[in-house]
Amino acid sequence: MSNDVMKHWPPLYEGIADFRELAATESDELSLVRGAVQRQLDDRFVMTSGVGAVRRRERMLGIQADPETESLGFRRLRIVNRYSTKPPFTKRYLQEQIDRLIGPGMAVVTIDEEGFLLTLTANIDSAAIFKEVQHTIETVKPANLVYQQKTSLGSKIQLKERITAQEVTWNYKLDGSWMLGTAPFASYGAEVPVT
Repeated sequence: MSNDVMKHWPPLYEGIADFRELAATESDELSLVRGAVQRQLDDRFVMTSGVGAVRRRERMLGIQADPETESLGFRRLRIVNRYSTKPPFTKRYLQEQIDRLIGPGMAVVTIDEEGFLLTLTANIDSAAIFKEVQHTIETVKPANLVYQQKTSLGSKIQLKERITAQEVTWNYKLDGSWMLGTAPFASYGAEVPVT
């Protein structure tokens, strides 16, 4: 029997059975109210919200969730991702969003400005995460860029280095004889491999 309510009553009521039962019932009700208030506070934040609050947010955002294949943690992460896709968008912002979804260092975003091509190289093995990444890119990318997905399968990196030397000829003189714009500052020779 909880004593939450009875401790506030005068000692006169402690010996009466009806008041002891009333105190126990009220203590149970107050515990339920405390739990409901805490659940309400938790539901205000996406990362601590329960299933009902997540479902409500998904309806508001137009997300078709599949609770059988998607965990509650992933569903929360997807909602945070949808809330945080607000302009202005940069390549760095897109890379951070992809890293948040897939994991740091698991994907590389490259943009070819001349070819108007946005490329994502990643190894994604979950269909739900793949769909969310695609939605994020389609939301963030400008209309003039074409999105291209590349799958990375290997995890080994091989480095090859080489050193070259190049002769530099300076074309200007500080004596006033060199005219600005008539010749470049420097002329470069051919690259020669250094062994």
